[in-house]
Formats: sequence, C-alpha cells, structure tokens
Amino acid sequence: MSLKALSELKIGHTATVEELKLPDEVQHHLMHMGFTPEALVLAVRRAPTGDPTVYAVDGMEVALRRETARWISVREFEEGSR
Repeated sequence: MSLKALSELKIGHTATVEELKLPDEVQHHLMHMGFTPEALVLAVRRAPTGDPTVYAVDGMEVALRRETARWISVREFEEGSR
C-alpha cells in the first residue's frame, strides 16, 4: 500500500486514514466527522470543476476542498488487496 495525500485518491478508490496535518481546530472538526487514523475513506465524486471532492467516511459523505484534503495522509489499497 502506498502513502499519499487524500486529495490524490481517485474516484471509486478506498484508503485508510494515516495522519491529519491540519490546524488543531480543523483537525478536531474532521476527526469528529470520522477522519480518524485507521478509518476507511472512499472518494465518491468530484464537483464538475474538480473541487471539492466528496468522501464517504464513517457512514457520512463529507465534501472537502483539495487544499484541506492534501493535508490528510492516507494509505491506498492496491488492486486485489481488499
């Protein structure tokens, strides 16, 4: 599995959250929505302009701008390893 920014996750792909490198206030808000280490996150869809992207995590869909998602490190599943 390769480590990358959440903003790089392709639509339809799943990854595990590894780390959030955001200001405390933003980080705590996202963690309350389910973006916690080891949580599974799925890139669901992107806006027609390419930003924001909707991610499914912990039973919710959350839209994040690329500028925020780039500070969330994830480990993407390789094909066939799920």
